[in-house]
Amino acid sequence: MPDWTYHPLRPVTAAVVGRRRSQRAALRLLATLTSLPGGFRMDSAFAGRFGAPAEVAARLGASVPVAVARDAVRALPALGASVIEVRPVGPADVALIRRVAAGRRCTLVVGAAEPEVAAALAPHVDRIAGDDEPDLVRLSDPDVAGAAAALADPAVTVLATSALLVAAGPGWFQRVTEATAPPTEMKALPIEMTTPPVEVKAPTTEATAPAGPSGRASGIVVDPRRWPAWWWGMLVGLGMIVAGLGAAVITLGPLLAWYDNEYLGAGRGQLEAVNPRLVHFVQHDRISLAGALIAIGVLYAGLAWGGIRRGWTWARYAYLASGAVGFPTLFYFVSSGFVDVLHAAATVTLFPMFVLAVRHRPGPPRWTVRPEGPEFVRRRALVGQLLMILVGAGMLVGGVTISVVGLSSVFVTTDLAFLGTDTHHLQAANPRLVPFIAHDRAGFGGALMSAAAAIVLLSAWGWRRGESWVWWSLALAAVTGFAPAVVVHMFIGYTSFEHLVPVYLGIALTAVALTLAHPYLNRPRR
Repeated sequence: MPDWTYHPLRPVTAAVVGRRRSQRAALRLLATLTSLPGGFRMDSAFAGRFGAPAEVAARLGASVPVAVARDAVRALPALGASVIEVRPVGPADVALIRRVAAGRRCTLVVGAAEPEVAAALAPHVDRIAGDDEPDLVRLSDPDVAGAAAALADPAVTVLATSALLVAAGPGWFQRVTEATAPPTEMKALPIEMTTPPVEVKAPTTEATAPAGPSGRASGIVVDPRRWPAWWWGMLVGLGMIVAGLGAAVITLGPLLAWYDNEYLGAGRGQLEAVNPRLVHFVQHDRISLAGALIAIGVLYAGLAWGGIRRGWTWARYAYLASGAVGFPTLFYFVSSGFVDVLHAAATVTLFPMFVLAVRHRPGPPRWTVRPEGPEFVRRRALVGQLLMILVGAGMLVGGVTISVVGLSSVFVTTDLAFLGTDTHHLQAANPRLVPFIAHDRAGFGGALMSAAAAIVLLSAWGWRRGESWVWWSLALAAVTGFAPAVVVHMFIGYTSFEHLVPVYLGIALTAVALTLAHPYLNRPRR
C-alpha cells in the first residue's frame, strides 16, 4: 500500500472500521499480496523501489511488536525494510517467531530479555538484541533528515517504530533511502573525431593567385549509436507531437489523405452526400486522436528529460509500459482491414528510436534531495496523486472500451443519435465506410491507453517534492489531450452530456489534482 492510498484513505477507513483495526487490515492486506506469486515484486514496484543503494537499504528497517510480527515480516521488506526487529519476545511467543522466521526476506532481529527465550530462538533468527544496542537506532520521529543523518554512520542500523510508520506511511523507507543516496554526476556525451584534419588548398588558375597558407578543417560528428537513451526518448516524444500536429492539419484541411480516398473510393463530398454530419463525425474522431498523440509526446519528452536523463529506472519502465501498449495498436488494421499509411510510417520511424530509448537500464540515479517542508503540503499532494492516478486509470478503462467498440460494433448509441442514422444505412451507402471509421475509433482507443499508462506510472512513481517537470508534463498533457476533444465536440455540435461526462470528469479531477500538488511538486520561489 503506497502513501498515495494510505494517507488519503486512512481517515475514511478509520471512520468506518476504527483506527487500529484499519491499520491492522492495511498491514494484513499488504502481507497477503506480498505472499502471492509475484506479489513481492509488484508491491515493491507500487512503492517505487527502483535502484535503492544496497548498502543503505541493508541498514534500514522497522521495530514491531509481536502482535504484528507475522504480517510485518512478510509485508515491510517489499516497502524497503531490510531489517525487522520483533520485541519484546517472551516464552509464549517462541513458536510464533519460529514460524515467522521461516521463508523470510529480511534480517530478523529478536529482542528477548530472558536467556531461555534467546537460546530457543538463536538458531532461527539472525540476531538476538538487548534493550541498549549502540548500533540499533530506533526512531519515533518521522523526520527523514534525522533518519538520513543516523544512517550516515555505516555501523548504524535505523529502525522505524510502529508509531513512526503509522504517522509517516509506508513510503517512509523509500524517502529515507533516496535522502541518503549520494548524487551522481551525469557523464559527458562521448564525441569522436570522424574526419581527420586535411590540408585545404585553393585551386590555382591563370585568373587566381596561388593560395595562401593552407588551412585545416576538422569535423566532429556524434555517432548516433552512442547517443544517450534520453536523446532517443526525446526524439520519440517530438515525433509523436509532430504526428499529432500533422493529423490535426490534415483533418482540419482536406480531412482525407490520398490513401483514405483510395480505400473509400470516395472523397469528402461523397461523405457529405451520404450523411451531412459524417464529415464532422470523422473530424471529431481524428482531432481527438491528434490531441492524444500530442499528449503522449509531451509525456514521453517529460519522462526522457526529467527521468531517464537522470538515471531513474522507474522512468524507463513507465516509458516502456506506455510504448508497449501503444505501438502494437498499429495491428488494429487486421480487424478493420484498413491500413493507415501515415500511422504505419510513423510507427516504422519511431519504433526503432523507442527501442534505443528503453533497451538499456539508465545509469546510476541522480537524486536531488530537498528539505521535507510542511507535512500538510505533502498530505495534500498525496490526495492529488491519488486523483491523478484515478484519472489515468479511468482513461485506461476508456481506451480499452473505445478500442473494443471500434473493433466490434463501431458506434455507441449517442454516435448514431448525432448522425441521425444507423450502421446498416452507412454500410449500404459504402461497404468500406464503417471499417474506415472503426480504424479511427480503435486507433484513438489505443492512443488513449498508451497515454493512460504513462500518466498512471508517472503519477505513481514520479511524485517527489520539487520535481516540477512532473507537474508540467501532466499539465501540458492534460491541456493538449482534453482541450482538442472538448473544442471539436462543441464545434460540431456533438454535445451529448452522456457522451462527454467522462471528459468533463477527467478535466475536473485533473484540475483538482494538479492544484493540490502544485506547492509540493513545484520548487518554491525564493
